[in-house]
Amino acid sequence: MNLNFGCAVAHGGKCYLRYDDTNPETEEQVYIDAIQEMVRWMGWKPDWITFSSDYFQQLYEFAIQLIKAGKAYVDHSTADEIKKQRESREESPWRNRSIEENLLHFEYMRQGRYAEGEATLRVKIDMKSDNPNMRDFIAYRVKFSAHPHAKDKWCIYPSYDYTHCLVDSLEDIDYSLCTLEFETRRESYFWLLEQLNLWRPFVWEFSRLNVTGSLLSKRKINVLVKKGIVRGFDDPRLLTLAGMRRRGYTPEAINRFCDHVGITRSMNVIQSSMLEHILRDDLDERTERRLMIVDPVKVVIDNWDGEMEVMCPNHPRKPDLESRKVLFTKTFYIDRSDFRTEDNNSKFYGLAPGPRPVGLKYSGNIICRGYECDAAGRPSLIHVEVDFGRTTKPKTNITWVSEKYAIPVEFRLYGDLLKDDRAAIDPEFLKYINSDSEQVQQGYAEPEIQNAKVFESVQAERFGYFVVDPDTRPGHLVMNRVLTLKEDKEKGAMAPCPQK
Repeated sequence: MNLNFGCAVAHGGKCYLRYDDTNPETEEQVYIDAIQEMVRWMGWKPDWITFSSDYFQQLYEFAIQLIKAGKAYVDHSTADEIKKQRESREESPWRNRSIEENLLHFEYMRQGRYAEGEATLRVKIDMKSDNPNMRDFIAYRVKFSAHPHAKDKWCIYPSYDYTHCLVDSLEDIDYSLCTLEFETRRESYFWLLEQLNLWRPFVWEFSRLNVTGSLLSKRKINVLVKKGIVRGFDDPRLLTLAGMRRRGYTPEAINRFCDHVGITRSMNVIQSSMLEHILRDDLDERTERRLMIVDPVKVVIDNWDGEMEVMCPNHPRKPDLESRKVLFTKTFYIDRSDFRTEDNNSKFYGLAPGPRPVGLKYSGNIICRGYECDAAGRPSLIHVEVDFGRTTKPKTNITWVSEKYAIPVEFRLYGDLLKDDRAAIDPEFLKYINSDSEQVQQGYAEPEIQNAKVFESVQAERFGYFVVDPDTRPGHLVMNRVLTLKEDKEKGAMAPCPQK
């Protein structure tokens, strides 16, 4: 998408959005609408939106023309027989029937006299060719399925290999760009246009964009969806455009990434860290800051009762966004990773029992005076004393969310979908799926988070970027982690309570 639309814009050209809707069994209006929505979301505007089905009548007439020229024939071989013929380079027994017979039986196909699979129209090229695509590929097949665009006008449908080059020519396409797996089809692409004396576009193939930790094969993604391994084609772990939007990627970052990696004919795999770096820079600039706690533990102040208003900047580098008021209370939540039961690591600056103070962002200092554990042995309540005057400068400031005003949030934390990038080439790819690639946590956020809309991203101070998920409902906020901030290697899971 970036290459096609980008080239058109850069060179003052025009770009089509065309649906190659040749198979009525796989075409649904919901997919048609979704593609247009993704194109708009990415910031592109097609000069024309067309459908291959718009040209079904002309494609049918071209088929008649090929039959009359002795370049196409009706074949009654089964799908398995055709597959074996093409693999063994053997001609079909129906290949040399007369033009009159082929016209008659193609008309029977058109009238629906043949059941699905009983007859196909194949182009007559060269069954001895070293290029499998030149071995009499199928041009038409019978399918008794209504088409979302052509409705029920047809019961024979052209194949993609037959349709693509012809519609390119009919639409006066100058440049037809596709990925390298279509390179072997170039010979049959030009053969068909030559037989019909049609305009020949310039064709150029480029390598697929592969990113570590992800699957980009539509076939393999479809398996994951059908098996329920992912939530759908818009699962945040997938690098589909719908999945990336749900994960919190911005169209600006995606386009910048595509521009950065460029186009090549060499097979390569791009490190996901490059994509994340570009996205992180984009989100850092555009997102407002919020106080959010992903893995909460409760804290109570023993030497203060009350409630106070503090001012929190919406963006530290954008004073024009001003600040917002947040209420600080006696009882609040901090993240478990900011507390340890023993202060025994000189590189850990979070909260631990002892005299060392820790700062609370936009508030005072606290000192841990003790903690309580739940039945499972995990700290459940931390007792602290507060010093609003900050008589000692703390080495770090941690975030918090007041218990009284906390908004419950379902946080979904995502990692790489794959444990090994061999999944991209291994047919047994399911063994490489990371079963822990999605983790769900129940946490809290400040009240301002209620104003965030679906697909809107914010920065959870110190913890990363989060986006509102479409699963959000009234009273149930769902947020996906887009990215972490720069990783703090010393932040880890909270230690359990010591055994007595």
